[in-house]
Amino acid sequence: MNSSAPLPVLPDRPHTARAFALVALAAVAWVFAYSVVQPLADWLAYGLLGLAQGSPLGASVAFFLYDVPKILLLLSGMIFVISVIQSFFSPERTRAFLSGKRQGVGNVLAAALGIVTPFCSCSAVPLFIGFVKAGIPLGVTFSFLIAAPLVNEVALVLLFGMFGWQVAALYAATGVTIAIFAGALIGRTRPERFVEAFVFEGMAGAGGLVEEKPSWVERLRAAWQSTREIVGKVWLYVVIGIAVGAGIHGFVPEDALAGIMGRDAWWSVPAAVLLGIPLYSNAAGVVPVVQALVAKGAALGTVLAFMMAVVGLSLPEMIILRRVLKPRLIATFIGVVGAGIIFTGYLFNLVLPR
Repeated sequence: MNSSAPLPVLPDRPHTARAFALVALAAVAWVFAYSVVQPLADWLAYGLLGLAQGSPLGASVAFFLYDVPKILLLLSGMIFVISVIQSFFSPERTRAFLSGKRQGVGNVLAAALGIVTPFCSCSAVPLFIGFVKAGIPLGVTFSFLIAAPLVNEVALVLLFGMFGWQVAALYAATGVTIAIFAGALIGRTRPERFVEAFVFEGMAGAGGLVEEKPSWVERLRAAWQSTREIVGKVWLYVVIGIAVGAGIHGFVPEDALAGIMGRDAWWSVPAAVLLGIPLYSNAAGVVPVVQALVAKGAALGTVLAFMMAVVGLSLPEMIILRRVLKPRLIATFIGVVGAGIIFTGYLFNLVLPR
């Protein structure tokens, strides 16, 4: 996980076939490693360490030893694939593509691009300023800023690995829907009044964008670097989140959370959203906790609403956005997105089987 490790030397343009062969070999190794995670974790917990099967400590240790390599393998494999896709979408190209798009169509395109465009809280301000200066409507800009952190590759990979493609797909669909409608609604409130004046200085179109098309070798090299950097940044969150989840899995009694975070507690969804806003984490640290909470009786919609609030309405991001947005617009942003997340929590609790 050392982010300073040297990049593997990939062949130059004439050796594209060799680069693909290396990727194929790595894929075979990945599949083999993933297939032995479960038996290896059981052997380590119950064989090597001699823990009793069914005991709280044994269940916690086996959960931890299984989930850590499983999630890291899922992250590394899927992020590599997604990074190759992302190589076709630079922030500059995204701005150019969205420039001139009207509300409605622009919101849909911005939300869709937010999924595949790299984004983190620290880049919220420069992205916002760049979009505004490129002439992109503020409502469209907000759709992008909501979708990018909320429906990110880490969240989707973890949800897919822990709950299956149906939950991951429903999460992506509802997240994109929130981004579209929240951005469109914010765009109708004349939000320009509540943006700091310096943001509009020197506005210009996004024309004249010329980008060199990278080769496949360059795309694969960039994907490897992106995978190494992302996993290097989130692996500690993964380990901490799984450790918390392992403790819940082994030591919290079955159905202990049903009364607090269950489907019948109508107030649990808004309470989970309010609890999640001031916290700071990311999907890598939250999803393992979500998995453990659901296993102990919490409703999936409730804990996913909590996760969406942590990822999409984190306090650090709001503090960063204060540099360009006035408090009233930030409050509107939190209110609109929060209402969408609460609706999503109830929707998950309603449509997913008990």
